[in-house]
Amino acid sequence: MESRVGLVAPASAEVSMVEAEVVRQMRELLSRGWGAKRVARELGVARNTVRRYQRGGPSAEVQTRPGRRALDESRREQALRLFEGTAEGNAVVVRQLLESEGCVVSLRTVQRAVQARRRELRMADAATVRYETAPGRQMQIDFGQKRVLIGGKLVTVHLLVAVLSYSRRLFVKAFLSERQDDWREGIAQAFRHFGGVPRELLGDNARALVSSRDRAAQTVVFHPGYLAFCKDWDVQPRACGPYRARTKGKTESGVKYVKRNALAGREFESFAALERHLSTWMTLADRRIHGTTHEQPAVRFERAEKHALRPLPERPLPARDQRLQRKVANDAFVDVHTVRYSVPYRFVREHVEVAVGEQEVRVFFRQQLVASHRRSFEPFAIVRDPIHFDGLWRSPEQVSPTATNPNPLSALGRSLADYEAVLAQEAA
Repeated sequence: MESRVGLVAPASAEVSMVEAEVVRQMRELLSRGWGAKRVARELGVARNTVRRYQRGGPSAEVQTRPGRRALDESRREQALRLFEGTAEGNAVVVRQLLESEGCVVSLRTVQRAVQARRRELRMADAATVRYETAPGRQMQIDFGQKRVLIGGKLVTVHLLVAVLSYSRRLFVKAFLSERQDDWREGIAQAFRHFGGVPRELLGDNARALVSSRDRAAQTVVFHPGYLAFCKDWDVQPRACGPYRARTKGKTESGVKYVKRNALAGREFESFAALERHLSTWMTLADRRIHGTTHEQPAVRFERAEKHALRPLPERPLPARDQRLQRKVANDAFVDVHTVRYSVPYRFVREHVEVAVGEQEVRVFFRQQLVASHRRSFEPFAIVRDPIHFDGLWRSPEQVSPTATNPNPLSALGRSLADYEAVLAQEAA
């Protein structure tokens, strides 16, 4: 049985059950000898309603409904304390905690008790007080994704966007993935693009940057690789609170701006063409009148932020030093981020280690270098070294369709047309 401890006694109220005109028609038809079923069908009301009016007389025209329950003042204050404390804004948890103390109450009653406070917290969370940083103080970073038509194929392009918080100068670099090495490489290139290093680097809680976070203690454990990178560049890493994207609103807006303005629905013949377009577009973006500062980011940068940035390190560690384990395919290639690199054919089906640098891709077998290629950024590209196929009866080029040799079978001997001609002669 539900306990009433901590509840205010509900007030009752009389409400009309059925409109007066319907009641008049109902009684008129009943006085003519109509049955309850026929009257209900005629007036569109329930048969039991007709019968109740048929039995009850004038008193049946109103119904006494109990008022809704409410917590008394002490329980309401307790509910609010729990709502803002232990329950962390969850009314269901508040109800459970009250029940454990002997106050059994419905969830809807608790929700009404905390409704005003919930609204205040939501309004406070939605309200944004713009925080302006000093020149050279902070750079915000974020990744975004967009499907782009490159070389006639839809490719998911990962866009690292960096924004200097004071001047709003913007940097963007396209990648084919969003791994820790991509973050580091993009950030390093942003520093070089701006010609200096800010004091803080504000990102989100991406797994490539943050290993763990304790919301109660408000502490962050950054990924060791990211932390070492920041130490090498002498910049302080920071992470915004979970689900608080507005903390880095400048780069959030920058990602949208890049996707909607720089790329939109444009098509590119190659990934290199996309990179050239972004390079040109960044110059144009820095010369637009910014909606918040009402200045050109480039002008604002030259006037106040350029000399506030700290100088670039003389010999920074490589931003990308990715080590991947791969198995050499039957055609003597390994796949790395949609790009295929050749390996000497004698290593087919062997497990190798692929070291991906900023400009070079190297393949190792048992710590011995067996292949080296210039890193390709073209999606689905094939990077081939002809030496890797020396000694084969036919190389991959001999069985690959080309403009001069559209039929790869012709490299194996006579074409099908030769056999068709022989069959035609025999038939004659």
